[in-house]
Amino acid sequence: MKKEVIAVNLGGTNLRVALMRNHKIIKYLKKKHSKEKNKLLRELIDSIESLMTKKVKGIGVACAGPLENGVLKNPPNLPFRNFNLKKILERRFRKKIEVENDVNCLALAEAKFGCRKKNFIVLTLGTGIGGGIIINGELYKGQGYAGELGHIIIDKGKYFEELWKINKQLTKKSFKRELLIKDLIKIKNDKSRKILNQITLYFGESIGGLINIFDPEIVILAGGVREAGHEFFNMVAKQVKKYTFIPRTPKIQWTKLKYPELLGASLLIK
Repeated sequence: MKKEVIAVNLGGTNLRVALMRNHKIIKYLKKKHSKEKNKLLRELIDSIESLMTKKVKGIGVACAGPLENGVLKNPPNLPFRNFNLKKILERRFRKKIEVENDVNCLALAEAKFGCRKKNFIVLTLGTGIGGGIIINGELYKGQGYAGELGHIIIDKGKYFEELWKINKQLTKKSFKRELLIKDLIKIKNDKSRKILNQITLYFGESIGGLINIFDPEIVILAGGVREAGHEFFNMVAKQVKKYTFIPRTPKIQWTKLKYPELLGASLLIK
């Protein structure tokens, strides 16, 4: 019998929901979600309801963290605080519900369907910066919250994700509007180069530091920054080598999976 599940990816900006059969997408919805708690919850429930079938065994949710046991603690890009999303969805749908950090879901998908390595780290670069860690083929969670790699401290008490957002704001100050990295690449003037050099420096320090700690087989990158293209990727890779202390620098690559967070969320329902 073919197993159907509903997979959800609740990120900092977008809500993605899919009906999946044997880990393949049958139907798919995507929308920018509200930043208001009750409206966002309504959008989530309505989206799940629109894809629900009698064959659905459960709902797997990949959500921005930190979270534990289905409780969203204080995700910086979502309007939930100590919010038991798992219990809310269990009451509403009477199905098996599993809620996991979105980048952990991505890491699970990479381990099973993507790079298939035993020891690697994942970084998502989008609204915020998230991380996932696979050690000896298993998701590493520490005491429950491990993987918040975007909060590694790299510059005078500031952490990676904070500096990422500050530098995005610099584009607004320098160009009177907020630009994406792919836009900065195209501009090619002193202002854009200065901002790009600063951003890639922070990427190099952070990823190099993580390589020094974990000595992974590979580093997987995901998220909207992929649109910046090869030039930006090469700038980051060059900086990473400068800050990697151990003798071997692992391969760094973009995920080759389509909708990896949804794929990982579907793996939560067994």
